[in-house]
Amino acid sequence: MKNLLTILTLLVFTNVIFAQEVSITGTVTDQTQEALLGVNVAIKNTSIGVQTDQNGAFQIDQLQNGDYVLSISYIGFKTKEVLVSITNNQNVQLKTITLYEGNEILNAVVIEGERRNKFSRKKTAYVSKLPLKDIENTQVYSTITNELLESQVVTNFDDALKNATGVERLWASTGRSGDGAGYYALRGFSVQPQLVNGLPGLTNGTINPANIERIEVLKGPSATLFGNAVSSYGGLINVVTKKPYVGTGGELSFTSGSYGLNQIVGDYNTALSKEDDLYFRINTAYTTEQSFQDAGFRKSFFVAPSLSYKVNNRLSFSFYGEITQAEQTNPTFLFLNRSAPSASSNLDELGYNNKLSFTSNDLTLENPTQNYRVEMDYKLSDTWQSQTLLSKSSTSTTGYYSYLFDFGILEGDTFSRFISKQNANTHTTDIQQNFIGDFEIASLRNRMVIGLDYLNATETNNNTGFAFYGNVTPDGGSNGDNPFTAAVEDTAYPLSTSAVDAALATQGVGNLKSRYSIYSIYVSDVLDITDNLSAMVGLRLDRFDNEGDIANADDDYDQTTLSPKFGLVFQPIKDKLSVFGNYQNGFTNVAPQLVGDPGTGPQTLQTFDPEEANQLEFGIKTNFFNNRLNATISYYDIKVKDRVITDPSSPFNKIQGGEVVSKGLEIEVNANPIKGLNIRAGYSNNDSETTETDNLEILNRRPLEAGPETLYNFWANYEFQQGSLDGFGIGLGFNGASERFAINYLSTGEFILPSYTIFNTSVFYEADKYRVSLKLNNALNKEYYTGWTTINPQMPRALLANISYQF
Repeated sequence: MKNLLTILTLLVFTNVIFAQEVSITGTVTDQTQEALLGVNVAIKNTSIGVQTDQNGAFQIDQLQNGDYVLSISYIGFKTKEVLVSITNNQNVQLKTITLYEGNEILNAVVIEGERRNKFSRKKTAYVSKLPLKDIENTQVYSTITNELLESQVVTNFDDALKNATGVERLWASTGRSGDGAGYYALRGFSVQPQLVNGLPGLTNGTINPANIERIEVLKGPSATLFGNAVSSYGGLINVVTKKPYVGTGGELSFTSGSYGLNQIVGDYNTALSKEDDLYFRINTAYTTEQSFQDAGFRKSFFVAPSLSYKVNNRLSFSFYGEITQAEQTNPTFLFLNRSAPSASSNLDELGYNNKLSFTSNDLTLENPTQNYRVEMDYKLSDTWQSQTLLSKSSTSTTGYYSYLFDFGILEGDTFSRFISKQNANTHTTDIQQNFIGDFEIASLRNRMVIGLDYLNATETNNNTGFAFYGNVTPDGGSNGDNPFTAAVEDTAYPLSTSAVDAALATQGVGNLKSRYSIYSIYVSDVLDITDNLSAMVGLRLDRFDNEGDIANADDDYDQTTLSPKFGLVFQPIKDKLSVFGNYQNGFTNVAPQLVGDPGTGPQTLQTFDPEEANQLEFGIKTNFFNNRLNATISYYDIKVKDRVITDPSSPFNKIQGGEVVSKGLEIEVNANPIKGLNIRAGYSNNDSETTETDNLEILNRRPLEAGPETLYNFWANYEFQQGSLDGFGIGLGFNGASERFAINYLSTGEFILPSYTIFNTSVFYEADKYRVSLKLNNALNKEYYTGWTTINPQMPRALLANISYQF
């Protein structure tokens, strides 16, 4: 027995001495075979792990014989688990591991290596509904990252969009029912932000930036993949929200600034169950702000819970919610006369005192908004996955909405005020089913999405009629002479709720409920003809079912529309330089309208074909110096046909057949030339004209919704990397526009708003856990205006201070 124990002891001792420590090595790429830097490769249920280098390679050392499960995770990609067995003390070299984008569910540990070019994040699952890199996508789009917003201390959505090339705000959010969100000019056409995470997300007010991961501005008609309900002929705006990640952490931020701005933001992420891969994140913000004018304010409370649940490597669920309670005074900008010349043709003649709001803080609108989305992702096979999406939106408007309009009846520049008491809401439901494939046919790679989409929108309108409520002049004068009565009156119109309610007592209350539904099927395929040449082909079939007023069957109508898309990309230098061209289509369903002079007999209902837009575009995209220089240069030509206009010979008749042409050049550059320096620059020039119409008022003139011809933006941010100034940084930039038409009709002549250039600057200090920033907007205190048949004064100089703490 003694000898046996000795032998066993020697065997164990010998095995320990001669046991070899071995390693596991491998490479991680995305689905396009591009190496991924900073991927987390960890041995499950241990603290052992590494990150991939710039070649996507990793190596885990000091391992012994046994079975291991590698968890490979990266932000924006599906986490993958790989079983590895080590036997006979042999090193293991794994085959290339491919990660697939997870439709923006961040199932990755937030241990991100330093990312080059912080102002550019061009990988997205939304733009093409496929995991395409920007350089191989035939569509042009701008991405505004949260790092860019942080460097600019952005507290509102309008300031965020100033970073998108070719985008100009036409007018601010009014909060009114139906279309109270802000309007923006994009490639010669107006657009509102109505897409959240690729699905309809409506709002009658402003969008809170506290929950924004990034903003994607897609350029050109985009109906093939997104339909016409959330896009325009110029493109669409998609807001990508923050989502749960694997880990625990968060951030608290407070911003205070001029004109009573105070904003506190909270962000917290945690595991509800690590064993079940169940993670929860909540973002919230409370904001109050006064106007720079004599009256006006806005306050809002926002909360956004989100949840991700990974059942297994094939199935995952996610939930996103956004709930906003907001109250504001609506901006009472000046509406110019659209059918007769105004007394003044420019701002100097108008004598506008832009510090006057022509309202009071007693007359407010409330805009509660809710958006909910549920997503299920299921891996059908190695080449196909299923994505099921449900979106619900609800937005309401209650309170007082007023506007000022120059009817041209009273002497001089006199604007009549009209007020309505709003009580309306809109509800939408969207259901999408996508099948996303990545497969080969005859050795040719195909990336395909096949989708079904159902959208239903119901609007209830119980607004009162509009009551006349006095007149104002741009310099601050007022009188009570109703322009629609023969007598000269001098009634007082105090801006209080009790007085306004008394004036509205004689107005009728609407009782309208309308509904429409859209049934769609679409398919898009990216075919790699060679390693350097690919083609994109897409087609959408839309069935538009409009009930109109649900109490009136006579206004029901249906339309069916086809929307094609085609594009080519050639990469002379693979993954670094591409030359592209595209054909994109958009459309608008035009509701039937009553026509005919009601004084001569009953009106009749006239139906119209859908309006249609077609775009041809070509350009180049670059990705040089390991993602340090991204640039897009493109030229586009959009033609819209079958526009419906008012018959110039009869205001009771409509004519279809108008044509608008919009063409232009866009340049966007994102650069990270040296460590610590990030640059964003954009330039656009747009030429828009109504080329065919029976309405001579607008023939051969620039449409008012087109905004200014030229737009430009620039922002540079530098953080010192070493020495006594390590952590300190400075940012500076500018944005501007050429002059634009507020009015441009044959009978009215022109009212031109002047060009402007606005300079902004910031200084900051950033440490491991906190960041302190000072930001000066409109540093030179430039007086400037935007407008769309309106005159909208913009914010003067404003100072912001922010402190943020991460934990």
